[in-house]
Amino acid sequence: MTTHHAHPHPHGAPPGDRHQHVFLGVGHAAVERRAWTVIALCTTMMVLEVGGGLLFGSLAVVADGLHMSMHAMAMLVAAFSYRYARKHANNPYYSFGTGKLGDLAGFSNAIVLLLVALFIAYEALGRFTAPVPIAFSEAIPLAVLGLVVNLVSAWLLGGGAAQAHGPATGHAHARHHAHHLTHRDHNLRAIFMHIASDAAVSVLAIIGLTAARYLGWVWMDPLMGLVCGTVISVWAVSLLRDTARVLLDVTPDVALAEGIRRDVETGGDQVLDLHLWRVGPGHLAAILAIATSSSRDASHYRALLGRYRGLSHVTIEVDRAGG
Repeated sequence: MTTHHAHPHPHGAPPGDRHQHVFLGVGHAAVERRAWTVIALCTTMMVLEVGGGLLFGSLAVVADGLHMSMHAMAMLVAAFSYRYARKHANNPYYSFGTGKLGDLAGFSNAIVLLLVALFIAYEALGRFTAPVPIAFSEAIPLAVLGLVVNLVSAWLLGGGAAQAHGPATGHAHARHHAHHLTHRDHNLRAIFMHIASDAAVSVLAIIGLTAARYLGWVWMDPLMGLVCGTVISVWAVSLLRDTARVLLDVTPDVALAEGIRRDVETGGDQVLDLHLWRVGPGHLAAILAIATSSSRDASHYRALLGRYRGLSHVTIEVDRAGG
C-alpha cells in the first residue's frame, strides 16, 4: 500500500515545496488594503448618520447609521482575518493552511447582518404605532450622502460585486452554486453584502423620507425600514448557509467528485474512499483510497486528476491487494 501527497496545480504549493499549504484567494493582499480604506469611510459616515438621524428624527437615517456602524465593525473582523490569514499562511500549526479563515469571518458577519436586520425591523414596527417628527431638509441630504459613501465603498472593493451575485435557476443553479461555493471569497462577499445592504437602506430611506415630506405619508419611513430588514435578512441567511457548508466540509461540487471517481474507475480500478472539500477560495483538497490489481502507482492517478483545476492538495492511497 502506498500513499502519495500531491499539488497537481499551480494554485497549490510551488514545485520546490509540495507540502506548503498556502490556500489564499486571488488578490488577497489587495483586497485587504481596500478593506481598510472602506472601514475609514464607513466609520466617518457612521458618526454623521447616527448623530444626524437622532437630531433630525428619522428612523431610516438612524437605522442606516446603526447598520453602517455594525458593518464597519464587521469589516474590521474581515480585515483582521485577511491580515491574520496572510501572516500565518505558512504556519504548520494549521494543517490545511489559513484559507478557511475568511469563511469563518464571513459566517460571523452573516450573524451580525441578521441581527441588524432584526433590529431594523423591530424599530420600524414600533414607529408605525408611535411616529416621531422628522426634519426632512436635513435627513434627506444625509441619506443621500450615505448612499454616495456606499457607492464609493463598492467601487473601492472592485471585484466584490461579483461575489455578491446570486446563482442561476434550474439545472444551472446547482452547477453555478457549486462553482461559486468553490471559488467565492466569502469574506469579501460578506463585506460587500454589508455595503450593499446599507446602500439599500439609504435608497429606501430616501424614498420613504421623500414620500413622507411631499405626500404626507409619514408611515413610508418605517415601512422602508421594514422592507430593508426583510431584504437584509434574506442576504444574511444566504451567506450563513454558504459559509456553514464550507466550515462543515460539505462536498463543494458533487459533479466534480463524481467525475474524479469515474475517471479512476474507467481503467478498471476501484475508488474505496473519496473526500473532497474546500480549503480556501478556489482551492480544493481531496483524499482518495484506490484499490488496483495493476502496477499503477500514485503518480499515475496524480496525472489522471491533473485536468481538474482547483485541486490544490491531493492525497492518494493505493492498495495493490485490491482490498
